[in-house]
Amino acid sequence: MRNATELLAQYAEYHRDRRNIVSHFVGVPMIVFGVGILLARPALPAFGLSLTPAWIAFALAAAWYVTRGNLLLGLAVSAAVGILIRLGQDVAGGSVGVWLGWGTGFFAGGWLIQFIGHWYEGRKPAFVDDVIGLLVGPMFVTAEAMFMLGWNKPLLAEIERRAGPTHLRDIARIA
Repeated sequence: MRNATELLAQYAEYHRDRRNIVSHFVGVPMIVFGVGILLARPALPAFGLSLTPAWIAFALAAAWYVTRGNLLLGLAVSAAVGILIRLGQDVAGGSVGVWLGWGTGFFAGGWLIQFIGHWYEGRKPAFVDDVIGLLVGPMFVTAEAMFMLGWNKPLLAEIERRAGPTHLRDIARIA
């Protein structure tokens, strides 16, 4: 089981162009929100609550995040994903058309933004080589946001030592 530093450094290797990182700040939350909507049905009553596939997936993901060896990051990414799942549950309450339209729209739109970011990167998405990258994406975005706020500079330095610094790839020189 790889820890947060290993996972983030491996993921960062596919995400060094700053435009790609920015695209993830938009695309990843859109994808998580879309998944939250799409997995909001069926809703089964359990213990006075509405249990959905989204909440089951969230519980498993949150357990994974908090066991990666960085509790604060695990709690932060779990909170961010939980908020998006909760908001998705609200949107999913409409008709089947509304549920599917919003869910597939956010999911597909998020992936479109991701693929545009990876065009700037000049590299395929990380999950193509390691499916766990689908879980690391929200952790990466959360960590990047926390780094911007001054959190855990040693972790950022270690990620950059392993993956290299961020840059702007010169796409004008691509033949």
